[in-house]
Amino acid sequence: MSSTSNEGKAAIFDLDGTLLDSMRVWDVMDVKFFAGRGIECPEDFSKSVASMQFHEIAVYVKQRFHFSDTPEELMAIWNRMAAYEYAHNVVPKPHAVAYVRHLYETGAKLAIATTLPPTLREPAMKHAGLAPYVHTVCSTGDGNCRGKEYPDIYLYAARLLGVRPESCTVFEDLLTAVHSAQSAGMQTWAMYDASSEKDWAAMQLIADGTLNDFSDAPSIL
Repeated sequence: MSSTSNEGKAAIFDLDGTLLDSMRVWDVMDVKFFAGRGIECPEDFSKSVASMQFHEIAVYVKQRFHFSDTPEELMAIWNRMAAYEYAHNVVPKPHAVAYVRHLYETGAKLAIATTLPPTLREPAMKHAGLAPYVHTVCSTGDGNCRGKEYPDIYLYAARLLGVRPESCTVFEDLLTAVHSAQSAGMQTWAMYDASSEKDWAAMQLIADGTLNDFSDAPSIL
């Protein structure tokens, strides 16, 4: 990679499915969770909850499967399962750490914009080796940010970094998130992930660039 400066630029990264090869963890957890209740994980489950926020998923599961648990109790169970997986088993996408380090060393400001709560994202970033290079981390809900179907979180991350939106590049694996980042006036690079394969053709059409791994990511933002 070139050593040309990225001073005055910022990169805003999604975590799940973009920097981390973590989406399969949730599939494994789904199977384990339902098996623990004597139920086979429905084939349509992952697709049904893909665009939902965490609490919405808990409400959906309670209603669909008629569990006696409250949504809060279901979320607590999933958080305990996920905390172990993210702290021990989640790995970065190929070349992700080297790329993040390159941007950091060439002067870029770096943010994580994620839907993950601190209890999951912090141990995962530490385990993956990403934490030393990230200047700020924000989540949907911080600063009154809505979900990623809106540009709020990307604009919020830019403000935290002190970088203008037009000088920011967003890396995401979800089509709706790419749309939102573009509506904020930011450059976008789409990362392929099996969990969003159905939208990959559309992302290739609208994103400023596409990646299968970070070896092809732009040296200069």
